[in-house]
Parts: sequence; structure tokens; C-alpha cells
Amino acid sequence: MSIELLDKDSVVDYLIGKKVFSSKDNPQVEILTGGVSNVVFAITTRNQKMVLKQALAQLAVSEKWVADQRRAIVEADAIELFNQISPKQVPKLLFRDPERSILVLERVELGSTVWKSDLLAGKINPDIGAKLGHTLASWHNFGQQNPGAKERFMEDSLFDQLRIDPFYRFVASKNPQLQVSIQKLINDLEGDKSSIVHGDFSPKNIMISMSDEVFILDFEVTHVGNPVFDIAFLIAHLLCKFFHAPAVLQAKLLANTANSFKNEYGKLREISPSFLNHAALIALARIEGKSPVNYLTEDEQHKLQKHTKCLLAHGKRLTLAELFKMSAK
Repeated sequence: MSIELLDKDSVVDYLIGKKVFSSKDNPQVEILTGGVSNVVFAITTRNQKMVLKQALAQLAVSEKWVADQRRAIVEADAIELFNQISPKQVPKLLFRDPERSILVLERVELGSTVWKSDLLAGKINPDIGAKLGHTLASWHNFGQQNPGAKERFMEDSLFDQLRIDPFYRFVASKNPQLQVSIQKLINDLEGDKSSIVHGDFSPKNIMISMSDEVFILDFEVTHVGNPVFDIAFLIAHLLCKFFHAPAVLQAKLLANTANSFKNEYGKLREISPSFLNHAALIALARIEGKSPVNYLTEDEQHKLQKHTKCLLAHGKRLTLAELFKMSAK
């Protein structure tokens, strides 16, 4: 059964009806864009700044991509958990409506920018990578050390719908020569249930304040699984931007950001040796998967495809220097 979606005209009445605020609070609504899996609104009242998200049943991409809308419930549970662990980095959950796949959370500090936009604009600070590595490792440690916290995230079909199928299997179907290598990576993910994994640890879901504080968003793919995915997902996005970088300095800063992220994470917990193979596959999926990035030129796509396919075909464990190789650009 389809769920009625809110729009700019109906969202205020809905929230007033749910007693999130009253009409006397003078609510103002702004449509937020950029994602493919939710309807998103920013609502400002006299006393609060908040964001409402409602999950879509079919994601807004060119390929058919259906995902269960109950991921909004998963996200609400994950926001509550990670806000308790990192209250300065994860906004507080204000309201949830499981029946309509809606959640409302605090809006991050005004003036904050999306890290993806910063990186593409050449505003690259490797220290941000270090902060993210520290935070992510602390989350993975918490998930591993607190079995009771995992209970709400044990069911992993959403991760299959939103990550393994559109990234791993879809790319494998286009590249018969890589199917054995990709299946090993799928087995790597499916065979490890050691911690709580964010599942979408991407620059588009990270915001940076004017004082370089970090805020992390979008927890709808949270699941119990292999922590290697979160590490690889972020590095894959940095690799895509590395191939897009217009100047050598920007490319080197992106490689340094990946290295800072890896090193800081490694101070708190061991990193799986397969993480760079996963990163190469995910970067390839950002061209050949169901949700390609929108900023790579045709030439940049070709170079990244050639580079990642060559690395994956060898089947050996990779190094960060091999992945971020200047001569491959």
C-alpha cells in the first residue's frame, strides 16, 4: 500500500495536527533537495529549526530502484542511538511517525555546508578526514562492544536493497570478468555481523560548520554488518573527487584526507585489509551502478573505470597509494 507523501502545502498542517508545534509558532517551510530517497523539508518556527524527512518507495534515479519505506523507522532508531554516543555530531530526533515513514530532527547549525559541496569547490581540509575517522571508529567500537544495542538493527534486507544489489550485484552483471572478485567482496559483507554500520557514510551526508565542527546525517541504511563498508564508502567518494580534481594540489589534498581518515580510524580499531578493494568497487559503482555521481566528465568516468577495473581484476589487496595514484588521473 502506497503512503501519501507530504508536500509544501500539507506539511505544516500535518505537524500541527501531530502537535510538533502550533499555528502560533509561525512555521515557515523550505523544500530541501539533493537526496534521492526522501522528501525533505526544513521548517523554521519561532523557537525551533527542524528538518522533516519522508521516505520514498522508489528512489529518484534513472534505473528502477525500489526500497522499503520502513527504513525511516530504522533511521529514527539510529539517530536516537548515535545522538546518545555523539550528541554534538548527530542532531536530536524530535518526532517519528512509523505509519507514514516520517521523522523530524533538529536542523544542524545554520551556516554549515555540505562537505560534498566543499570538496567539489576545492575547500579541502584533511583534518576533517581525521575527525571523521575518529568518530566512525568510536561508533564501530560501541557497536561491537554493546550487543544489546544491535538488536534494533539486525534485519539487513534494507542494506541489500540499498547497497549490495544496486552497487555490487548491478556492477557485477555488467562486468563478467569481475564477477568472482565482486562475489568475494559480497561474501565479505554478508559474512560479518560484528558491529553497527552507518551504511551511507558519504560526503553528501556530512555537514561542516563555519568552525569546522562535523555533523553526520542520514542513518536509514544502518544495520548490523561489516564495518569495512563504512570505511570503503567514504574513501570511494574521495576517490571519485580525486579523479575530478582540476589541479594537482586539490588531488593531493583529497588523497591526504583519505589517508588522515584511515590513520585516525586505525588508532582506535583494526581495519580490514579488504577495505580498499571495497572502495575501488564502490567507486566503480558510482559510474556503472544504479546511482551514478553527477559531476564526473565523460573522460573522468573513463579514467576511473579503467583504473578501478584494473585494480579489481588483479584480485590482490590494495594500498592507498595504488588507489590514489596520480598517474591514473
